[in-house]
Parts: sequence; structure tokens; C-alpha cells
Amino acid sequence: MMIDTNKTFAIHQAAYQGKYEEVKINVLANNRLLTATDDSGWSPLMIAASAGREEVVRLLIGRGANINTRNSGGHSALQYAASKNHQKIVCILMDNCANVNIQDELKATPLHRAASKGNMPALTSLVQCNRCSLNLQDSEGNTPLHLACEEERLDAVRLLLEHGASTQIMNKAGKIPLEMTSCPSIRRLANMNEM
Repeated sequence: MMIDTNKTFAIHQAAYQGKYEEVKINVLANNRLLTATDDSGWSPLMIAASAGREEVVRLLIGRGANINTRNSGGHSALQYAASKNHQKIVCILMDNCANVNIQDELKATPLHRAASKGNMPALTSLVQCNRCSLNLQDSEGNTPLHLACEEERLDAVRLLLEHGASTQIMNKAGKIPLEMTSCPSIRRLANMNEM
């Protein structure tokens, strides 16, 4: 049985707008709406996580939404929360067994997304999770440290180094993270880390 596209649109809109009661009523009336996706594969949980709707995220998880569902680009709710720097939602998702190392179609993880944007609250929560792999490489061979260096996110570089990110992994272009930046402060920091 197909889910009515109008109901799918309605729950997605309500999730985006943070309309807790409306989401609750719709999900209670039809639990299958938890997994209702749009043409790009976005679920209500992904939308709520991306929009920073903490209460709606808690509601959807509490009703049984699949935390690790991925859309057509391979993105998960945790990737969106990390990308938008919604730290509380990052923590909620991780506390409910979200895969912290989930990779999208380009093999980027939530850590890649937070590091490249310099989203320190989300990044801090991710690196403190003992399940988080700091040195996973994306489809270009870049680790989160490569991206933080390239985007000249000094605080992100510092945090990654403090938690053990490798400075010696080469990407597909044959570059280590330090070679991705011309920022003197990042170069000094990375060199001090190697001593």
C-alpha cells in the first residue's frame, strides 16, 4: 500500500517547520509515515535534523524512525546535523546508535562535513565519540584533517590533531593534510604535532 503523497508532503513540511504536534498526530495515525521519503529519498528525520528541530527529531526517533536511513546522495540525518552544526541533534542521534562513520556516495562522513565547515560544536561531539574514526578517507582520499586544512579551519585542525588525526595520510593527489593549506598557523600547528 502506497503512502499518499499529500500526507508525505505534509509530514515533511511539518518536520521542517518544527510542528511537533502535527508530526505526532500524523505518525500516530500512520506509523508508515516515519519512512516516507520524497523524490530525493529524504525522510522526515533527515529533514528535522537538517532544520535543527530537536523536539521533532526526538519524537521521530522515539516512534522508531530509522536513524541510519540514507537519501539518494547517501546522506544521513547525522551528516545533515553535523553539516548544519546542530550539536544537540548530533548528540541525540549518536546516543541512539547513529552510525558515526556512515559514508555518503562520495565517502564523506559526518566528521568530514563538520571539519570542512569548521563546525566546532558538532565536530567536538563527533571526535569525542569513541566509535568515530578520525582518518577515514573520502572518494578523493581526503581525511577530515585534509578538508579542515584546505578550508583553513584552524580550530578544527587543532581539535583533530589533539584527538589523534594522522598528518601522514596521502590523498589521491598525493598530498598529506599539511600540503592542502598555505596558512602559516596551521602549518606551525601541524609541524608541532609531528614533534
